[in-house]
Amino acid sequence: MEDRYHYNVIRRALDLIDAGGPQISLDDLAARMGMSPAHFQRVFSRWVGVSPKRYQQYLALDQARRSLAERHTVLDAAHAAGLSGAGRLHDLFLRWEAMSPGDYAKGGAGLTIRWGGFDTPFGPALAMGTERGLCGLAFTAETGAEAAMADLRRRWPLAAYVEDGDAIAPWVAAAFGAGGETRLHLIGAPFQIKVWEALLSIPSGHVTTYSDLARAVGHPAAVRAVGTAVGRNPVSWLIPCHRALRKSGALGGYHWGLPVKRAMLAWEAARAEAGEDPAHRTGT
Repeated sequence: MEDRYHYNVIRRALDLIDAGGPQISLDDLAARMGMSPAHFQRVFSRWVGVSPKRYQQYLALDQARRSLAERHTVLDAAHAAGLSGAGRLHDLFLRWEAMSPGDYAKGGAGLTIRWGGFDTPFGPALAMGTERGLCGLAFTAETGAEAAMADLRRRWPLAAYVEDGDAIAPWVAAAFGAGGETRLHLIGAPFQIKVWEALLSIPSGHVTTYSDLARAVGHPAAVRAVGTAVGRNPVSWLIPCHRALRKSGALGGYHWGLPVKRAMLAWEAARAEAGEDPAHRTGT
């Protein structure tokens, strides 16, 4: 519950900051959210490691443009050309595999998918996993849990679903920095898998553009199709679709709500500047 509480504080602060006007002081921002300045400061520091004043700068609407100018990752087409089965991301170990095209075409028939609800640094989330790894991670603060469940289930309509959060809890915990390894079982069309693999090569605290993603997968003219594939990413945060921006620096879309995307980008940018190692590590 602590993670959800922290995210709700950040979400409320974001709404206040977006209302416009000069930067809000620590005392004023804390008062508007019914908290003491000291408590508010502790929540921010625990969640992201920088002061509320500094964090407001990362939540500013033009921060995406600054990130694109300062931390733009131009993807290597050669890196994303093959389905290697391993990718770097965040500050945790990740191991992933893609379902075969034949299995994908079956719509999940024969699969048992276990699911549960979890609290995360970015609000409540719904996670799903097969015996091979997480196959779904959705943030539900903006969409609601029922809509997120329906969305993920539509991707694998013939699978058997069992509510069993304990079975996948270690992977979810590792995904948000608790240590250990997170396994992913990616279920998607071959083109989608290529786009998701390209996303895995974007370091934490950095961003790229939909155009760069299109070039990285060998289809430079397919920017719209790439955007669709990004939006179909079934495992948010771990496959970092939040790091894809429009060439103008605009945020673009986010399947689980733009406030969640902005909070993720601000969290990563602040932690990177605070000196935490944003490099990804590969598990094999």
